[in-house]
Amino acid sequence: MTPKHFLNTQDWSRADLDALLAQAAAFKRSKFGDQLKGRSIALVFFNPSMRTRTSFELGAFQLGGHAIVLQPGKDAWPIEFDLGTVMDGDAEEHIKEVAQVLGRYVDLIGVRAFPKFVDWAYDRQDVVLNSFARYSPVPVINMETITHPCQELAHILALQEHFGTTDLRGRKYVLTWTYHPKPLNTAVANSALTIATRMGMDVTLLCPTPEYVLDERYIGWAQQNVAKNGGSFAISHDIESAYRGADVVYAKSWGALPYFGNWAPEKPIRDRFKHFIVDEAKMALTNNGVFSHCLPLRRNVKATDAVMDSPRCIAIAEAGNRLHVQKAIMAALAKP
Repeated sequence: MTPKHFLNTQDWSRADLDALLAQAAAFKRSKFGDQLKGRSIALVFFNPSMRTRTSFELGAFQLGGHAIVLQPGKDAWPIEFDLGTVMDGDAEEHIKEVAQVLGRYVDLIGVRAFPKFVDWAYDRQDVVLNSFARYSPVPVINMETITHPCQELAHILALQEHFGTTDLRGRKYVLTWTYHPKPLNTAVANSALTIATRMGMDVTLLCPTPEYVLDERYIGWAQQNVAKNGGSFAISHDIESAYRGADVVYAKSWGALPYFGNWAPEKPIRDRFKHFIVDEAKMALTNNGVFSHCLPLRRNVKATDAVMDSPRCIAIAEAGNRLHVQKAIMAALAKP
């Protein structure tokens, strides 16, 4: 049975994920449909977006639906999420009312809300997303919070297209940390680790030091996925051995969780590892591997121009697939 919400791919069966990917491929061949005719979706953005907003708005339109964009604190009232709080601050209304009212207007709700970068123990609860899901009478879609499940499916569809098969088992997959001048969200890394192990690939998480290993929840999911779907999972801090023979290199920067909310001590650590940039020498170690990234990407910081402009880079194809996988998600959740 298809879940009510699309919060994480880990909540969906492998069969349901395969069906979403197949439907996305079908939408890519023929982009217009009537699956959302007479339907609407509220896209609630607590953080900026380019690809997510564009692809969701266009996706709803191409399926006959209508998207409404809301930015709490800008063109919509600020929202309170804590229970039992005395609302004498900036927030004008509570999520209990917001989710229920929106659910009486629209058929779907999309939510994009990044961590606050103050306390990981709080942020890992994904309060904004889970509160919408708890109180909304209609399905809720994760447009990126502490995971990015829409990006996961776009990534996998791009890999399936590149390799010419839906079966990715046995592919050597490297999820590599890269330098960035600022500590970033772990969402895409969490999601890449989740979906790559879900697809039965041989996955290596490459990061500079143990401090950059992802949250235990996602490490646990990876281990569970390997046990159920085959493949393997390993953590490495050695660039050469991780890259050697890889079929896929997926890059992302993220902040070290032990320093979450206290980034000053982390900066000198990350500054020592600028050499984790994805360059031609590293890609030459791979098995003629493909490179991708969720975008946006800082050229010559995360990856060199040569890597980004190589025919082995599928980042643009992955970004394009966001439109198609999100249409598949909306169509699946909007079924009567």
